[in-house]
Amino acid sequence: MMAVKPEPTCRGELRLDEPMARHTSWRVGGPARYFYRPADLEDLGRYLSCTATARPVLWLGLGSNLLVRDGGFSGTVIFTFGGLQEMEWVDAVTLRAGAGVTCSRIARRSSERGMGGAEFLAGIPGTLGGALAMNAGAFGGETWRLVSCVETMDIQGVHRVRTPDEYRIAYRSVEGPDQEWFVAAHLRLQPVDAERARENIRQLLEKRGRTQPTGQASCGSVFRNPPGDHAARLIETAGLKGALIGGAQVSEKHANFIINIGTATAADIESLIYRVQEQVAQVHGVTLETEVRIVGEPAYGSDSGC
Repeated sequence: MMAVKPEPTCRGELRLDEPMARHTSWRVGGPARYFYRPADLEDLGRYLSCTATARPVLWLGLGSNLLVRDGGFSGTVIFTFGGLQEMEWVDAVTLRAGAGVTCSRIARRSSERGMGGAEFLAGIPGTLGGALAMNAGAFGGETWRLVSCVETMDIQGVHRVRTPDEYRIAYRSVEGPDQEWFVAAHLRLQPVDAERARENIRQLLEKRGRTQPTGQASCGSVFRNPPGDHAARLIETAGLKGALIGGAQVSEKHANFIINIGTATAADIESLIYRVQEQVAQVHGVTLETEVRIVGEPAYGSDSGC
């Protein structure tokens, strides 16, 4: 990894060949050729307008729904968790939060103010930007049910405000304008008793700790639930709990989690994802779709088939 000076008019931090294993919750991944942490939204727009149009762009928060292959990512990573951290109340019931704000922080801030509806976000181990991109949900809640509008930025650094009706929103899926990414959202909440909201969060986190491998390196849920069923049930009944490839293992606690037991490569994890899909299809006739996003190139000489 090498830090270099970005464009003269930019105020953020630019690194070359930054190891992505430092920035993904699986703790794997090769280097990003360009890794930019913007100082703020204005700085990000300036950086994109100056430099990024000819390169692939990957937006990164906590890296909790992301697998970067061992060969790394040849384009530009925009590190929102390092830069887009602002939160403010724009009126009595609307919270504006930047894409780099963690979902758990939004849940806490809302409950402290006596505002409800966002408690489920405490169970999502990522940032708002990622939650918006995939309509993340937990414990019966979904991100876009809270959204009154979003702020976006395109590859030229143009900042826009859009409403939910400009997107096709479904279960773990959001489709909108191409080459345009979420940089903030306005979340509409409802007044509740603050103590009750805090208790809801406590109970959700307690349930998450009982049912998910929260103390181990994972990406969160790997597969989408198919209609009328649960991916974890299909994986478990296909005999895959505890299945191991290299340092990657299907969690014994929750079958829709793949954990890095300490020695996994990205190729190990991706190979185990494919094995799970193949075996579930053979046993149940169901094709599991991934929630996790897989990017980058395999390491030179990899024979994983990835």
